Amino acid sequence: MWRRFSALWKNYAGVTLSRTRASAKAAGASFERAVADYLARVLEDDRIDRRVKRGADDRGDIAGVRSPICGRIVLESKDYGGQYHVTEWLNEAEVERGNDDAAVGVVVAKRRGKADPAQAVVFMTLEGFARLVGGVD
Repeated sequence: MWRRFSALWKNYAGVTLSRTRASAKAAGASFERAVADYLARVLEDDRIDRRVKRGADDRGDIAGVRSPICGRIVLESKDYGGQYHVTEWLNEAEVERGNDDAAVGVVVAKRRGKADPAQAVVFMTLEGFARLVGGVD
């Protein structure tokens, strides 16, 4: 049970153990749920929810996020225990943006030690940011 609380933990002998695939999937699903619930609440939009995985045709982790300026936004959620793989994640978000025919793709990454999804960080390209605020077609 104590393994759920951290990506890396120490057992009683002081040996560092890494996260298992199952615990990583559970952490990712939990973070996706927290992000979707937070955005649905603060944006007052009950269409925002976790999206069903589609393999190679994945269209992001969170569905229903829209901008009044540019339309659909693809959100890719990441919980890597405070590690950030920005280039890889932005590339993934861009592929998923194309799969969804969305205007913008962003990555929402959990910050280490911050359980509140409002404290997550968001990564996006400057082009995506400009499109989000109405400056690029």
